[in-house]
Amino acid sequence: MRLELDKPVLCEEDEVGKLADLVVDPVAKRVTHLVVKSRHGAGMSHLVPIELVETSEQVGGIALTCSRAELDALPPVEEFAYLRLGDVATHDPAWDVGVSDVLALPYYDSTGLAGPVDAVGDMGVVYDRVPKGEVELRRSSRVMASDGHYLGDVDGFLVDDGDHITHFVLERGHLWGRREVTVPIGAVESVQSDVVTLKLSKDEVGDLPSHKVHRW
Repeated sequence: MRLELDKPVLCEEDEVGKLADLVVDPVAKRVTHLVVKSRHGAGMSHLVPIELVETSEQVGGIALTCSRAELDALPPVEEFAYLRLGDVATHDPAWDVGVSDVLALPYYDSTGLAGPVDAVGDMGVVYDRVPKGEVELRRSSRVMASDGHYLGDVDGFLVDDGDHITHFVLERGHLWGRREVTVPIGAVESVQSDVVTLKLSKDEVGDLPSHKVHRW
């Protein structure tokens, strides 16, 4: 099964949102949950167990085996906190912090020019809660080579019948030069929230087969 980020998600044959993120067990390299974001960004994003997921031929997307009411009853993902710089977003023993976005006002000096964000003492953070010990990846999650080079972003995953990851899809390049590279999971050194690190160097990744991406 190919789990491609941003693809539509169906429930009871109706489109209810899109696949926003994937939650992964970094030790077993197994997908455990999908983060389903409501259509048009309205409503809650839900944490959906992988056991409720199957591929859909209707729109080339993903279908859920649960009812709409059961989907709405699943735990929400997104949280907001107003923190001092350096504070941990959650101390809940059952949850870890997945991907997060800092919402901080820029600092303005006496000239009226914006300074660096790290000059702000307090900040608002929107973050996702994921099960303890697991990590979260989104479409903008970075892929890093073993020699420290930034390679591109995560685009999706291929999983087997046991929901273990066999390959992940790396998107490289910009605009009309975008290319997809399918990387075997054996080439992955580590998976952390919002970043995948490979055992391969930048040149070794460049030698892997790739194909152009036809996407705006």
